Amino acid sequence: MTQTVKTGPAAAAAIHKKARRKVLLKRALIYAGLSLVAVYLVFPYVFMLSRSFMSERYISNLPIKFFPNAEGFSLEGYRVLFVENNYFQYLFNTVKIMAINIVAVPIAASLCAYGFAKVRFSGNKIIFAMMMSTLMIPGTVTQVPLYVLFSDLGWTQDIRPLVIPALFGGGAINIFLLVQFMRNVPNELENAARIDGANMFQRYLFITIPLCGPILLYVAVNVFSGTWSDFYGPLIYLKSEDAYTLAVAIYYDCVGPRADLNAINTQMAAGVFMSFLPAVVFLVYQRKLVDGIMIGAIKG
Repeated sequence: MTQTVKTGPAAAAAIHKKARRKVLLKRALIYAGLSLVAVYLVFPYVFMLSRSFMSERYISNLPIKFFPNAEGFSLEGYRVLFVENNYFQYLFNTVKIMAINIVAVPIAASLCAYGFAKVRFSGNKIIFAMMMSTLMIPGTVTQVPLYVLFSDLGWTQDIRPLVIPALFGGGAINIFLLVQFMRNVPNELENAARIDGANMFQRYLFITIPLCGPILLYVAVNVFSGTWSDFYGPLIYLKSEDAYTLAVAIYYDCVGPRADLNAINTQMAAGVFMSFLPAVVFLVYQRKLVDGIMIGAIKG
């Protein structure tokens, strides 16, 4: 007995409908899984945010409350930060160091990268390889020699050790990223500018740099993130409390010797304040950062 196989438009529509259901089911499962991961990752931040708006007494009550009610809502934690603990001064210190580095690092790194990518000189590849080999040296190995150097120069009482090194190259990884990007800037543009009489610095400034916007933005945001959350450097070199950055001030106020372990709302407020600006920067520049890395990867 033979089995009749349905053909024609009706059968094709049925097959297409079945395949579409499978695709929709697969997509729904992926979205559900991603949503669960997102909830798992976001929950600690939401918990910290909610407890930063609670009074100290309300936080201590049992059972644990995840969100404050009208009675437990309080801005005491933020008042302590900005009025009693003078966090506006720490914010100014952090922004000052961060602003200098955000300007200095891309400029210094792009100058070095232009030399490796567009200037032909003897030993180019050897010097570039030596520079890249420094990535294998752990930071802890160089910390003591650097401290001795800065101490001999008399720089261990202010922000100079945190900003002046940025003027000398901007870091091997940043130079590497910029070199990879600049190597794919068409040499025809450089040659045309040279024929028109542009010198090397003019070609760097008016031809290459405008085309490196995405990777320069990526470097600047990375510098911002690293400087904003830097704890080890300011802890070593900043001796005066008036010169502390946010990371050092939060350490002393939350887990250091002078910390008030009962002021949980103040600690949560400090965590929210410390994480708010990086989150905003990431959300604003997320697409441009991803596009910049993808362009660099494709061109490289």
